[in-house]
Amino acid sequence: MALPVGTQFRYWAVAAVVFFALLWFLGDVIMPFLIGGAIAYFLDPVADKLEAWGMKRIWATVTISFLALIVFILLILLVVPSLVNQAAQLVNVAPQMAGNVRDFLIETFPDVVDEDSVLRQSLDSLGSTLKERGGQLLDAALSSAMGIVNVVLLFVIVPVVTFYLLWDWDRMVAKVDDLLPRDHAPVIRDLARQIDRTLAGFIRGQGTVCLILGTFYAVALMLIGLQFGLIVGAVAGFLTFIPYVGALVGGALAIGLGLFQFWGEWWLLGGVVAIFLAGQFVEGNILTPNLVGTSVGLHPVWLIFALSAFGTIFGFVGMLVAVPVAAAMGVIARYLIQRYKEGRLYKGLSEGALLPQDQDDKR
Repeated sequence: MALPVGTQFRYWAVAAVVFFALLWFLGDVIMPFLIGGAIAYFLDPVADKLEAWGMKRIWATVTISFLALIVFILLILLVVPSLVNQAAQLVNVAPQMAGNVRDFLIETFPDVVDEDSVLRQSLDSLGSTLKERGGQLLDAALSSAMGIVNVVLLFVIVPVVTFYLLWDWDRMVAKVDDLLPRDHAPVIRDLARQIDRTLAGFIRGQGTVCLILGTFYAVALMLIGLQFGLIVGAVAGFLTFIPYVGALVGGALAIGLGLFQFWGEWWLLGGVVAIFLAGQFVEGNILTPNLVGTSVGLHPVWLIFALSAFGTIFGFVGMLVAVPVAAAMGVIARYLIQRYKEGRLYKGLSEGALLPQDQDDKR
């Protein structure tokens, strides 16, 4: 005999409370395990593919770990220093750019931008404000990153956790499946498959799209000669997870920087525009249909809300779990809505059960 619905609800409510309590009290402790689990989940299809080609799971895991280590070292040695350097340079030249904007507006619209106007005063203080706030933001970001991702976590714990989770991923899934309550196992498995499809479409698919587009924008802008092409490409690629936002923000930033660097060389400015138009074409017609699919099921507004809410409440750990929790809540919400539409509360009287006045009309 199955447990009453009220009792089942209490059990699941207690499990949810325990989960969020662990996030609250053990955030810094479980963070490397969450990062390792996310990386292992991202790489599990690669390991499955290598197994399908005849390679044992342990050797597939070793191969993937070795290649990931090489990529990580290259990023640390080549990309990260250049990215930080360009960010610092961009902060330092911000006053000069703001001054150029001010001079251009004064020469073009002398009657509008007079010495006593609010616009003129705002432009005068914009450069120093950008430099001061930008420097503070950069310093805070670097110090926070070093505080959150320390050397031990980055170089020891996360790789070890990722290696063992990737090695035992299929066995862990089988163990969890064996612990499911038998009465609800089919429903839980179906919901888990939907959550996995959503996460696979967003994290694996959209993450790959962000990486490809960010690399394309950075390399193309650097080849065309834009001074801060690497950081513009990184910003555009990172924001690509929100439809059109990455291209709009990155394009506006690149064109704005290009106006000061390429003023008069309009074919170079046209090249900057062409790069982002090409990126949008490739994303919409090739990358997103093949890597993400047409029905991810994770609305950008819901995603932004989840990241903001979990980040505010649980800090950096909350941001790590925001996407999977948002995906799970979305799938469960759709399931509950479907059950609601199949029930009496939504349909009212069942088929064949008519009110007395309806029965009189039928006669």
